[in-house]
Amino acid sequence: MSAEDPHQPTPNETAQDVPARQPRRLGIGMNVALQVLLLLAIFLAVNRVSYRHHRRWDLSPQGSFTLSGATLNFLGKLSKEVFIANIIARDDPLFGETQSLLEEYRIQGGGRVKVRSIDPLRDIERAEALKVETGLSLDQPGIIVRCEKRTRFIRREELVVRENGTETQRAIKEFRGEDAVTSAVVHVVEGSQRRLYFVVGKGARSEETFLQSVQSLGELGRQQNFQLFALNLAEVSAVPADADGVILLGLRYDLSLRELDLLKAYWQRQRSGLLVLLDPAGETPRLDAMLGLNGVMPRNDRVLYAESTRSGPRKEFVVQAVFDRESPITRPMATSATSLPGQTRSLEVRQDDEQVKAANIEAFPLMAATERFWAERNHVEELPVADGADVTRDVFLAASIERGSVHDERLKVESCRMVVVGNSTLLEPQSALAVNRDFVASALNWMLSRERLIGITPKPRRNYRVELSPTQNEVIFWSSTVVLPALVLCLGLMVWSSRRNS
Repeated sequence: MSAEDPHQPTPNETAQDVPARQPRRLGIGMNVALQVLLLLAIFLAVNRVSYRHHRRWDLSPQGSFTLSGATLNFLGKLSKEVFIANIIARDDPLFGETQSLLEEYRIQGGGRVKVRSIDPLRDIERAEALKVETGLSLDQPGIIVRCEKRTRFIRREELVVRENGTETQRAIKEFRGEDAVTSAVVHVVEGSQRRLYFVVGKGARSEETFLQSVQSLGELGRQQNFQLFALNLAEVSAVPADADGVILLGLRYDLSLRELDLLKAYWQRQRSGLLVLLDPAGETPRLDAMLGLNGVMPRNDRVLYAESTRSGPRKEFVVQAVFDRESPITRPMATSATSLPGQTRSLEVRQDDEQVKAANIEAFPLMAATERFWAERNHVEELPVADGADVTRDVFLAASIERGSVHDERLKVESCRMVVVGNSTLLEPQSALAVNRDFVASALNWMLSRERLIGITPKPRRNYRVELSPTQNEVIFWSSTVVLPALVLCLGLMVWSSRRNS
């Protein structure tokens, strides 16, 4: 007779245990199912809350994905729906940066900005449909901005500033996406373009540089929503009534008495704007006198720095300058320094002149030379030396003039505005700096009473190099090739061992 197995359950024990185990397993299953449902519900709730109420942080060193206050103010007051299409290919180096920027427009647009990405190489059907809708050929990458029936196409090259020119093979120096997109949005929302006239027929430093500067102004016009027209004061009886502003670009010869009367009559209008870029070599005493009566008197000098070196006397006319921190024109550039190529005249800003105050005119400096430069009257000397006749402090290079201004911001748009610069080479492509271009754009927007467009600055691209010591290189090598793989292997062995023992 065999011994009875102590582990073998008796028939009575089996009959009693089986009903007890079934409810226990059912309860565990229901508990697990309930937990899964609760976790799913929490997951969906958290995702819904995060979708509706979330925060974004721009951790890039230059704040590359943060919109300026000017753009945010405009988007906050947007009253029409705007459609933006990114038609830059996904493998293009600019695609990621451009798409991230447009996403910020969508988020800050309060539901009125719609953004779509269309790869012209892969989304052929959508690209063809967009061609039909807009009537554009889309033969090059860029951005389409639409509002109602108005469309603006931003070419890819308008989004960047390249080193020493605009050729596509040169390295990208700055990303101007926000500047271009906001200007396009303003264009399609406002509709009508402002009209600016530039005076011709009074000579220039050279015909080629004058045409290049006008071309640069035209590029600004395409981005800032204004049109540029030539104006010969000798052939008209008055400045056109539709002129939102007049530009005097490096006049070499003075205005006649009749032409000066036409300019004065325009300046007396309720809302007029003047941008005057002075050629230091020009002979313009009548124009200088008119500016002086309005609070800014150009001096007959040159801003320079001179010193005696081992190789002989050296004169430096390329002026290093800083921007004023108080004026709305230059406040966005206050942390930037610049240089003015060529030669520059200094300006006397008559802020305390009683005659200027009586005419309800306010003059304000915008740009000043750094301390080592001075305004020299005898600039043709081989080695000029600053003396009592020269200006060595507060050497102003640019100034603003506002006539009829009041402290009530709601009436400030009715004032007449002028910006005077003692240098005419700011827009010449060979020597133009991006910050000087931004200064001219800000001056034009202020002159046109469009302060909301002032302050959109380009995002510079910088390459950062990480220097590692030999010890740090060794630590990285052993960590990535030995330590981390060993940790993963140990974790795998622990899991395998626990499953084998269970």
